[in-house]
Amino acid sequence: LGEGEMVAITRLGPEVSTIGGAAVKPKVIEVKWDISQAQKGGFPHFMAKEINEAPEAVSNALRGRLTDEGEVTFEEFGLTDRQLLKLRDIKMVAAGTSYYAALLGKYIIEELARIPVEVEPASEFRYRQPIIDQDTLVIGISQSGETADTLAAIREARSRKARVVSITNVVGSSMALESDGVIYLHAGPEIGVASTKTFIAHISCLYLLGIRLAAVRHRLDPERLRELTAELKALPTAVQLVLDGAEALKTLARKYAGYRNFMYIGRGINYPIALEGALKLKEISYLHAEGYAAGELKHGPIALLDRNFPVFAIATKAATLEKMDSNIQEVIARDAPVVALISEGDDTLAEVQLDRIEIPAVSEFLSPIPNVVAMQLFAYFVASERGCNVDQPRNLAKSVTVE
Repeated sequence: LGEGEMVAITRLGPEVSTIGGAAVKPKVIEVKWDISQAQKGGFPHFMAKEINEAPEAVSNALRGRLTDEGEVTFEEFGLTDRQLLKLRDIKMVAAGTSYYAALLGKYIIEELARIPVEVEPASEFRYRQPIIDQDTLVIGISQSGETADTLAAIREARSRKARVVSITNVVGSSMALESDGVIYLHAGPEIGVASTKTFIAHISCLYLLGIRLAAVRHRLDPERLRELTAELKALPTAVQLVLDGAEALKTLARKYAGYRNFMYIGRGINYPIALEGALKLKEISYLHAEGYAAGELKHGPIALLDRNFPVFAIATKAATLEKMDSNIQEVIARDAPVVALISEGDDTLAEVQLDRIEIPAVSEFLSPIPNVVAMQLFAYFVASERGCNVDQPRNLAKSVTVE
């Protein structure tokens, strides 16, 4: 249905009309979901089931879109290579978890395609007279495709002649219908209010978009493209290994469920993952959690730290791992407990007193996906230990359709 339309179910079948009564011939779109996707499938909560569907979310996002040679195609992208070549800049608009996916998208696209990317909360974008025109691509990111602020933002962008592409999970959603093009997640229904597998799918699609933009602009050498393609196709296996280690995360969650405050820190491409990790914990466990770029600790947040304020550090292999090591040492010097994500086989922090979560060793560029799955599991187990309603947290809704 479009804006201002309604459907009446009669003995002869559905009849679509405007609210004013004029008959409308609707566009028919097939949604290929089955009933089993909307059931718990033996898991105690939908959230647990959906976290465990992360490998499938990556596979489904890549399927039919990424060839072994690294060529990327989107079925309903809507923009030609010529239009992509003319782009001067990209703006991403989103809310909540989707906003953190957009922040990660900035790292991905700027590194691969070398196009300037700005990311804004959709609720701010439309009110500040954004500088956009026909050479700007505005990307709206929303699981539901109905998020009121994001929908309003892409409408504002279109009114200013910008190109608009939406990345969403829901076929036929308002954002999909009102954009020049759409990238569907193909993640299947997500019942839990807190986004998990759709966040993974959003990131997967943003990697593909980065490759597509880089290819059009001749920014990726063939060897780098082959390596990146092979790594992307291997990601579901790495994610499954994280899920296989869930018991260790459950044990850690029992240890930390009694704390009231948490700080999450990350660097580089994993900085948005620190923000998302903090959001996930506060959403479902009702605990105070803050996310920071690790280099910002000494500029204020470190004043909060003591033995009652654990820090969750993303310390997987990275160009800045030595810097993160230094940040962790600063935290420990303040007696704050530390939980750290560590790449399997890496002994950089072997002598440091902390709780380790080993993550399969992948490249820094692709590490956000296995890292965030571990954080989702940790948040889920902490919330479960505290007896919280993880599927329907208080005061939250799956689709925020009001501003």
